[in-house]
Amino acid sequence: MKAIASRTVMWLFLLITALLTLFPLLMTLSGSLKTGAEMMTGGSLLPARAQFANYAEAWKQANFARYTWNSAFVSIMVTAGTLLVAAMAAYVVDRRQFLGKSLYVTTQASMMFISVGAIVLRPQFDLMVVLNLNTTLWGVILILISAHSSTFFMLIGFFKAIPRELDEAAMVDGSGFVRTFFRIILPLLTPGLGVAGLFAFRHAWNEYILPLVFTMTNPKLQTLAVGLANLRYGSSAAMQIHLMMAGACLSIVPMLLVYIAANKTFIQMTAGSIKG
Repeated sequence: MKAIASRTVMWLFLLITALLTLFPLLMTLSGSLKTGAEMMTGGSLLPARAQFANYAEAWKQANFARYTWNSAFVSIMVTAGTLLVAAMAAYVVDRRQFLGKSLYVTTQASMMFISVGAIVLRPQFDLMVVLNLNTTLWGVILILISAHSSTFFMLIGFFKAIPRELDEAAMVDGSGFVRTFFRIILPLLTPGLGVAGLFAFRHAWNEYILPLVFTMTNPKLQTLAVGLANLRYGSSAAMQIHLMMAGACLSIVPMLLVYIAANKTFIQMTAGSIKG
């Protein structure tokens, strides 16, 4: 009887958590199918009549094709760069002893737990001006790659699970440090790279402030997050929350596809932890 009661409580907790998680998504989906008047007046949760034309209008007004390409370019480059930089840094920290190692790890941790926010936005922009990258998306990409502290610590945990004997055996066979990393260790890190890559992609895809600042003088380089914000007001200065919600629903689709692609790595990681 006690076991049944505890299981009932657990399922109720999970059900409530799932409902609280899905409710904003359902509200967004419902709002995307309403008219502007329905959104302004409130009323029922469900639309009186589904307005699927909102999606076509949002796609047209927000220039989704171009902005989606810009977001995909930034997110893919940031994900690849973050995984490469963080993986190499984590491997060296885990496998080697060098002067300043503790200071480096402490600095990485401080960047992870201390949020400086917009304080560093001006210095970052000035740096990109010096590098002549302030009018391109490469400035945004480099700044986002530099914020790899969470990925660094995540991958260190995966490196610690890989036996050091593999490195030693490879070096006995004549493999150097770099070749051992890329040819032997990195393939074993696939589940960790998949998980870390998903978080890096999501962070880059949802980034708003940096792309907004760097694309003010060139709207054609705006990302989807910036383009969606432009949907808030129409040409007549009327609020278009229904179109913003339709655009938000469209912007979720690429993230869902990335999650589906990375889902296999989650399963591998979970299966490996259970086996261990």
